[in-house]
Amino acid sequence: MSKVIAVFGAGTGLGVSVARRFGREGFRVALVARRKDRLDALAEVLAGEGIEAAAFPADLSEPAGVPALVEAIRDRLGRIDVVAYGPISGDQGFTPAAELDAATLEALTPLLLFTPVEVVRAVLPEWTERGDGAFLLAQGYSAAHPMPHLSGLGPVMSATRNYLYSLHAELADKGVYAGALTIASLIARSEVSAAAQAAFESADGPRFPVADPDDLAEHYWDMYTRRDRVEQFHPEALAPGAAA
Repeated sequence: MSKVIAVFGAGTGLGVSVARRFGREGFRVALVARRKDRLDALAEVLAGEGIEAAAFPADLSEPAGVPALVEAIRDRLGRIDVVAYGPISGDQGFTPAAELDAATLEALTPLLLFTPVEVVRAVLPEWTERGDGAFLLAQGYSAAHPMPHLSGLGPVMSATRNYLYSLHAELADKGVYAGALTIASLIARSEVSAAAQAAFESADGPRFPVADPDDLAEHYWDMYTRRDRVEQFHPEALAPGAAA
C-alpha cells in the first residue's frame, strides 16, 4: 500500500505544493481544510497530474474533532505516514504586544497549539508501532524571533515550537521524525500573503521576501528524507547563528 501524507491546512499556497511534491514520490494525499469546494478543486487539479487525493473538510480550530478526522482519513486511505500541519487564514492577524489580551491568545491557541498536539496524539500509536512517521510543522518567523508590533501569533506558535523540539528528541530513536519549517517570508499564491504584507507595512515591520511554495515544499521533502535537523529556516540566512 502506497504511503499517505495528510496536509492539514491545504490551500493554494504551501499546502498544494507539499501535496504535489510528495505526490510525485508516490504518496497519496489527504487534503484537510474548512471549505469542501476548495478542497475538491485542489483534489481535481492533483488528479489531473496523476496524484490520488481526497478531500476531508474540517474546522481545525476544534481540536475535539481530531480523532474522528484522523479515523476518517484512515478509513478512506488505509494509513497516515506523514502529517504536514500549517493552517493559517486571514482571520489570524498580528497584535502589538502592548495591546495583547487573554481573549486574543485564547482564540488563536486551539488552531495553532491544541490541534497539532491532538493530531500527534492521534497518529503516534500507528507510527510507533510501524517504526516510521513524520510530523512537519509550518510556522511563522515570529515563533522563533519576536518582533515589535507583531505579537499574538508569535507567543502561541512559540509554545508549539517548544513542544515540537521536545517531541523531536523523544521520538528520534523510535523512527518517528518531528520537524518545523520556520518561514520568514510571504508565500506566493497564498490567500493570506496580501493581508500579511499589509500588517507588516502598517506596523513598520520587516520587509519579508516572497517565497515560491514549491521551494518550501522542497524543504519539507528534504527534512522528511534526511531527518537531520529539528528546524529549517527559510530564508536560511535568518536562522540563528547564520552568517550575516
